[in-house]
Amino acid sequence: MANSRPAVLFDIDGTLVDSNYLHVHAWQRAFAEVGLPVQAWHIHRSIGMDGSILVDELSRGAPGDVQKRLKDLHTRYYQAGAALLTTLPGARRLLRTVAERDLQVVLATSAPEDELALLRSTLDCDDVVSAITSSADVEQAKPNPGIVEVALAKAGVSAERAVFVGDAVWDVEASGRAGLPCIAVLSGGVSRCELEEAGAAAVFDDAEVLCEHLDDTVITMLR
Repeated sequence: MANSRPAVLFDIDGTLVDSNYLHVHAWQRAFAEVGLPVQAWHIHRSIGMDGSILVDELSRGAPGDVQKRLKDLHTRYYQAGAALLTTLPGARRLLRTVAERDLQVVLATSAPEDELALLRSTLDCDDVVSAITSSADVEQAKPNPGIVEVALAKAGVSAERAVFVGDAVWDVEASGRAGLPCIAVLSGGVSRCELEEAGAAAVFDDAEVLCEHLDDTVITMLR
């Protein structure tokens, strides 16, 4: 392996940055504009999964040109609301604490490059990040394990020497399929019960609480 240090892989949306509900609002406006209104709760249930699957399912298989317009509109409205993006409690502290323990910090996201730039700017922790993924790295995002596998490859570690931290059922499922445990947080708006049923190794309220209990997690077993 290129880098033998164990790694902690982090989802960003809803895990480190408070962006999930901005996505919901942007998607809701997009669907309304093309005449396919979708209730906000239904959109929220899909946040974190592959964008193309989300659009296809919520548009009920709309024609390709309509689905492309939905994605373009989502991007426009998301960027228009970018000033609302904030880091979630303890996010920066968690990343820096992990790095101080000589573990790699890897941002494992399938966000497109324009959204990723906004997220990285909001997070402002590039100095402790070892590797980053984006939508350009895979054809299909979570719950497909591809983005997790790419993140492991970029970090130069095997699944046995990594842990994933995310906020959605899709994160838990993708990491499980890639062979590594997932610690989940509630800050994305998914219930503790759902995350545990999906197979999360542990569930915490947010990054701050996780950071306070880091020694009680599987992260301490990374060698």
